[in-house]
Amino acid sequence: MSTFDGIIREFPGVRIDFFRGLVDQPALVCFLSHVHSDHLAGLDALRSSFVYCSAATREILLRLERYPCRINYAQGILEAREQTYRQQAKLLKPLPLDTPVQIELGPHEHIQATLIDANHCVGAVMFLIENEHNAILYTGDVRAEPWWINSISRNPCLVEYTTGLRTLDRIYLDTSVLDNIHLQSKAEGLRELLAQVARYPSDTLFCMQAWTYGYEEVWTALSKALKSRIHVDKYKMRIYKSLVSKEKSGKFAIQTNLSKEAPSLVGFTCGNRQLPGCLTLDEDVRIHSCEKGTPCATMQHNPVVWIKPIVAHLTDGRDLLEIGVGGGAGDLMKEAELQSLSEDDVAYLLELATEELNIPKELREDLGLVLQKSAGSLRNLAVNMDISSFTDDLHTTMKDALHAMVSKLKDTHEPLVSGSQITTASTDEFDALAEVEHPPRLAELPNQIRFPYARHSSLPELRLLVEAFKPRDVWPCTVDKREWLLRGITMRGLFGDLCADHQSNFEHDQLMASLFDLQCDEDERHLRDDDSVQVPHGHQRHTRHWMKRCHKSLVILLDEVVRGSYQGQVGRESATHRDVQTLMRHVTIIWVYQRLP
Repeated sequence: MSTFDGIIREFPGVRIDFFRGLVDQPALVCFLSHVHSDHLAGLDALRSSFVYCSAATREILLRLERYPCRINYAQGILEAREQTYRQQAKLLKPLPLDTPVQIELGPHEHIQATLIDANHCVGAVMFLIENEHNAILYTGDVRAEPWWINSISRNPCLVEYTTGLRTLDRIYLDTSVLDNIHLQSKAEGLRELLAQVARYPSDTLFCMQAWTYGYEEVWTALSKALKSRIHVDKYKMRIYKSLVSKEKSGKFAIQTNLSKEAPSLVGFTCGNRQLPGCLTLDEDVRIHSCEKGTPCATMQHNPVVWIKPIVAHLTDGRDLLEIGVGGGAGDLMKEAELQSLSEDDVAYLLELATEELNIPKELREDLGLVLQKSAGSLRNLAVNMDISSFTDDLHTTMKDALHAMVSKLKDTHEPLVSGSQITTASTDEFDALAEVEHPPRLAELPNQIRFPYARHSSLPELRLLVEAFKPRDVWPCTVDKREWLLRGITMRGLFGDLCADHQSNFEHDQLMASLFDLQCDEDERHLRDDDSVQVPHGHQRHTRHWMKRCHKSLVILLDEVVRGSYQGQVGRESATHRDVQTLMRHVTIIWVYQRLP
């Protein structure tokens, strides 16, 4: 989930992908990279600045239905309301891709903005923003595959920066996944998927679990390989049909595709014929991506093989599951979501979960972390309930809502890696399928197919992206402050050797250092307030010095211990690491006072 505050430091009048808090810091112009929910915070209430985006993003956004919920404490229920962005139609201004556009901020003040495809989902773009003195690249959510980096390196709008003629002041980077793991390319993932579905009998029904935007090319590949159209619900069809606009000119309608995916999904005009795309409302097909809460009759009465995208196959045979990394979970469904939570809301939900649901301690702790992170991000949190499961007046009990959230945590309650999940499932079963020469019976094949299809880049790909531009600075757009402070994660450490000035002071690192100082102050207060530890008279001044040194040393040491226990894959929310974090403060206290002079 993005935690970016929307502020572009080099251009104070510009806001991107976060539209709250503009009363105190009004924006002269806004930009929206794509339609995933974690990038829309506050957009529904925006009334002033224009919002520039791609044409596809604009059309999807105007048809988007979201269901934010508020907690009714008195009745113990969750109350949802339908939210749309139709009222923002006049503020949303589409721009073409790969075309520098001058935008006026005020008298004698302009910026130049260029939209670049981000290889993330339909309509998703990066923004290159420039003036005479500064230049930045905001990636939004991005999948920086090697082929894609090669393509942007020769993009005429970016070639000045990729060849060293000019230098970006900063890249605002998608840091949703910072693990040093290899991701299969999207092409490799599609090859694996098509090889697996080819092993099933010709009358097998498949359901592709496309819960958010970004899997449009998977639909196209499946439809072509199985020679079948794909049944979707009316809501999805309405969304994707908006990617084609028609204007009447005399007797003929001129059709314009607003994204490269549009013709293959919803059809196109060839001469005087209208040819269909791969998506259909007809239920009598082999492939389905129907609405989660209301499956069609074909799926209800027939056995189905579920197709589930994952992040990657790891080298040890385990899989990284996709659980909404980077945000956007349920965006393609009519799913309920909790509005930005307060600390009181978090406390109430945790107390209710403890009293009403018999869940283990580890799961309760995980729920607390999820709620607290959502509260800190000022963004909505998916409840994991389709709105069709609410009452007619859009209510549900808090117990049912919590049960749905805990159910999702149970499904993903394994060691986590940057928002993704490592499971013990092996890829051996997929290798075995590739060796079968004749299609076996359906009963002999698994009823779930997994294939790697990451929509965000991991650290190796992000380093390739930064290396292509060699900027002066890097600013992360997804930050877990608690974890980063514990692990000592810095932009200098991850990308410093790839930047124009290796010794430059990374601004975000300085911000995190100030947060670390605040944490040391809090720890110092805990020391003074701890009755079991008596601070010798005259030694209080040494406490802060040793606290900082010991805390940093412990972070490095303990993180290496936990890394070793997972053979290089850190399970940062596992019981082992939680225990280490719990012990850290106590060990620090002991270490500090052993070294007081």
